[in-house]
Amino acid sequence: MKAEYIALPLVKNEAIHHFELTVEGHTAFIDYKESGSKIWLIHTEAPAELEGKGVATALIEKTLAYIEENKYSLVPLCPLVVAYLKRHPEWKRIVDPSANNL
Repeated sequence: MKAEYIALPLVKNEAIHHFELTVEGHTAFIDYKESGSKIWLIHTEAPAELEGKGVATALIEKTLAYIEENKYSLVPLCPLVVAYLKRHPEWKRIVDPSANNL
């Protein structure tokens, strides 16, 4: 994660089921579904103004850390999150056994 994103807070917007990271006045988000101790990450989106700046990667990293810290198991449905997990297999420790797409 780029240094300038480390201090930025991850927001879990439960009203609209988004994990959000706001950078330069623009908000990137991951759409999620939660049930019991599982979280499904469905779709990641960053505004055009933030594309290519590493914001989506920072958002994914912060979201995975949140999932681990709060003892959830992850079901990754978003292709971007799946690709990140393939590049960073150490995060597979939080993937739910039912998720066989990795």
